Amino acid sequence: MNPIIEEVVQRLAPLPGNLQQKVLDYVQAIVDEAQTGTPGVRLLHFAGTIPLTELETMRQAIEKGCEQVEPHGW
Repeated sequence: MNPIIEEVVQRLAPLPGNLQQKVLDYVQAIVDEAQTGTPGVRLLHFAGTIPLTELETMRQAIEKGCEQVEPHGW
């Protein structure tokens, strides 16, 4: 068994059931977060589909709009 898993099990075993449940809930939240999104390999067929002129327009907008502070924006 993986040594990290073994240590987690050892540390988890003496805890009362309600705390074990909290750990399980936390682990499930991490698993759910890790599984969200789309794997990059599934997006590869989109590569090269945006015309270069549009990419340049996007680049310019990002450069113009980034790193500007809007003190009343938040």
